Amino acid sequence: MKKTKKLKNGWYGAALLFLSGALILSCKDKEYVAPVAKTQLQNDVIKRSIGPNIAGLNMEFAYAMALGPEKGKLVSAKVEATIPGAEGTFLEHRSYYTDGGGQDVGVAVGEPSVTSGNVTTVNFSKDTSAATLRFFYRVPEAAKGQEVSFKFTATASTGETVTYDMGPYHITKMDMRLDIPVQDSVAAFISIGELRVLSQEEAQANPDKIDLVYLYRSIPGITFNHSLISPGANSPYLAATNLPAAAKRISKVRKVWGLRDLHLARAQFGIFIDDPDFEQIDLAGMPDQAINMRAESGAWVETADKSYRAYIYFNSVNNGGKKAVVSVKRYKM
Repeated sequence: MKKTKKLKNGWYGAALLFLSGALILSCKDKEYVAPVAKTQLQNDVIKRSIGPNIAGLNMEFAYAMALGPEKGKLVSAKVEATIPGAEGTFLEHRSYYTDGGGQDVGVAVGEPSVTSGNVTTVNFSKDTSAATLRFFYRVPEAAKGQEVSFKFTATASTGETVTYDMGPYHITKMDMRLDIPVQDSVAAFISIGELRVLSQEEAQANPDKIDLVYLYRSIPGITFNHSLISPGANSPYLAATNLPAAAKRISKVRKVWGLRDLHLARAQFGIFIDDPDFEQIDLAGMPDQAINMRAESGAWVETADKSYRAYIYFNSVNNGGKKAVVSVKRYKM
């Protein structure tokens, strides 16, 4: 029995030694072989802009294209949109790279782009076989609520052509206006329907267009300060605003804090308010005013006729000047 055990142990030892050697051999690094670079014309696209696609803003893309320099050079690049872009749509004629400091540097490689209908084209003027061009599509009003797609195309001196399809991308129904100055008794009458502040003369002529009145009051014992009041609200503070007697609309207002929409605030951190947010927000039972508005606070608003919902963001406030700067997203219901 002892002899058999000894033989068995010896067999195990030999087997383990063999397996260890095999593992060592299998774990040796294989000789690295550099991949062979492709020389045919290639292209790729990324979307650089983020958030909802709003009429009047740019959708930005980076279009990269290249072929082996021994094969030829780039001749042209173009982008075809399913919906023609608004004025300001263009394809950069400069190719960008990032320097050691992290800064984008543009090098002109072609002539400024030409847009004809829904096609934007750049013809290369430099002898280059690789480039990354940025495309800026200014979202047109006509695209609201629709989807838009893009076809990127590059052509080389070899006669080769490559394409890259992007989309479809949904275009929101929202409207937006940034940096609207409001001031107590000077620029105080806010029209959500017209997405602007009415002057005293306009307010007197169009009382039915006033959805909110901006007020500033410094009252001992009350934190009123910067406030949004419906013209039809039962507020004694409206008396000193020269509010037209016929202005009686009552909007529903829901004050919020910390909701920094990135389009409106243009801050480092925040979120994007999109169409579904306006559709789903519950404003039933909300009051007709919001007092003590501060910088970076906001208010959801529904107009008296329920035609519009809006989000008003306070970019800044000035107590001494009794004024503020607000930015607005608006959604037609």
